[in-house]
Amino acid sequence: MKITQLDLYCVPLTSHETYYMSEGKTCDTVNSMVLQIKTDEGLEGWGEVCPIPHYLPAYSGGVASALQELSTVLIGADPIGPDALMHKLDSFLLGHEYAKSLIDTALWDLTAKAANMPLYRLLGGRASTEIPLYHSITCVEPETMTAMAKSAEETGIKQFQVKLGADNNWRKDVERLISVRKSVSDSALVYGDWNCGASQLDATRVGNAVAHLDIMLEQPCRTIEQCAAVKNTCNLPMKMDESAFDTPSLLRAYELGCMDAVALKLSKFGGLSRMRFARDLCVQLGAKMCIEDTWGSDITTATAIHLATSTPPENLMNTCDLSGYVTPRLDPNGPIRNNGTIKVGEKPGHGITPDQSVLGKPVQTLS
Repeated sequence: MKITQLDLYCVPLTSHETYYMSEGKTCDTVNSMVLQIKTDEGLEGWGEVCPIPHYLPAYSGGVASALQELSTVLIGADPIGPDALMHKLDSFLLGHEYAKSLIDTALWDLTAKAANMPLYRLLGGRASTEIPLYHSITCVEPETMTAMAKSAEETGIKQFQVKLGADNNWRKDVERLISVRKSVSDSALVYGDWNCGASQLDATRVGNAVAHLDIMLEQPCRTIEQCAAVKNTCNLPMKMDESAFDTPSLLRAYELGCMDAVALKLSKFGGLSRMRFARDLCVQLGAKMCIEDTWGSDITTATAIHLATSTPPENLMNTCDLSGYVTPRLDPNGPIRNNGTIKVGEKPGHGITPDQSVLGKPVQTLS
């Protein structure tokens, strides 16, 4: 089997509500890049990446340029067994993990289809059926955030990510966390997320103010060392996100004792191949994992759920139904949340077939 053509699509995804985060970051309408890899045997694979502005060293406009460069390696190559081909891509073009992420996802989709198996079977088999979800709450006024948390809990959600820092007011962030924590059930998991936009001082102030409550903090500061200092001062559990993107960063966070939990995201690691290795490392280190991506629709969501499905339940904290936060959906038959959980089906590959009317015409075709 050989790759014969690459079609790249651009689909604007609009959030059901604007997400406000620290340092002025927002998520409203963001371009998601969707890749279709075609082969000479008629099989096709689909990948997706949706970089949020100001979140990672990534932007949707860079995908086409990177794909143009990498097409000389991809066209004519055997797509089955993504690890070997991704290694060639890494040698050909350094970095640009976000652009490689949708290629890797499409290759895994193709490989699983060739094996006539759902993707999770190639990633370790089914360890769980229903994957717990978290619900992300935009950083607005505390009473509005509390109402959002209550509404989500009524649908079965038991884990809540509370965005912080949008107004650079640490006292208001304390109010947000306390308000949400007290509004949901005692068994719920609540964690405050600054998206690495807080100073060590302000994060420590917030942590000390809520240290009497059952709350976790997520990546308050830019560096792993600063996050570790915050944890050591307020003695609250810490989840790493932006600073965890490869083996050295995972080991460093573990060494400093600030990786009680970690967000593994496809576009940070460069796709499913390397994120699978990161998942296995975190299992050995004993860290809880959120397996997801930065943003996206059905392809990204389904791919993450397949990896989560094959992850030992004792190491899996949650995932995110990204497609449930945006419109349009790439595939209306994709996974949806049900009573606070989500699960994948048994179709070969990741199970997503995008609606061509949603994709429109390719912005780039390479053959």
